[in-house]
Amino acid sequence: MIAAVIFDLDGVLVDSESVWDSVREQLTRESGGRWHDHAQRDMMGMSSLEWSRYMHETMGVPMPPDEISRLVVARLEDRYRRDLPLLPGAVETVRDLAGAWPLGLASSSNRPIIDLVLDLTSLTDCFAATVSSEEVERGKPAPDVYLEAARRLDVEPAACAAIEDSTNGIRAGKAAGMLVAVVPRPDFPPAHDALELADVVLDSLVELPAALDRLR
Repeated sequence: MIAAVIFDLDGVLVDSESVWDSVREQLTRESGGRWHDHAQRDMMGMSSLEWSRYMHETMGVPMPPDEISRLVVARLEDRYRRDLPLLPGAVETVRDLAGAWPLGLASSSNRPIIDLVLDLTSLTDCFAATVSSEEVERGKPAPDVYLEAARRLDVEPAACAAIEDSTNGIRAGKAAGMLVAVVPRPDFPPAHDALELADVVLDSLVELPAALDRLR
């Protein structure tokens, strides 16, 4: 039985992967670092502590990881304030499900980004708990961020549905013992072996309420 629903943010509610990619690539190149084609996939799901360290150590960005994270977040906030790339049905789906279940959010985004998106969409009150992976020990594919969201919701992980799009997110939800519903992004599709772990695969977020009702 599903007692709570926990959303990912990037790639589920916000079409943000290309924005993160652009901002981090720009900072890397401007500072004399070494950007490479698979950098975005490597960093998907990492916490801010992990990806900023990756940019410093692997791509040679010549500043401390905490400064890298601060600059990336500042640039991303500016982009979002000018044009928030919401995915179709994101706001409507969250509001629909908030009337049926307690909702959580388990995201690899930094806390300021989570709070900004929820503020810009007026969805803050829909979520009973939100967790950034910078607030737990390990980012996705480790289950930490999902387990912490379930703890804050006071719901057993096995009674939660995780809503995901990415390889590392799917693996994190399954490692937490949750039912995982996946809405794959065509531009950043999950690996086939990760997609096979999903309990439900949907073509669109707007299909989610009906799918969860069937599983309920």
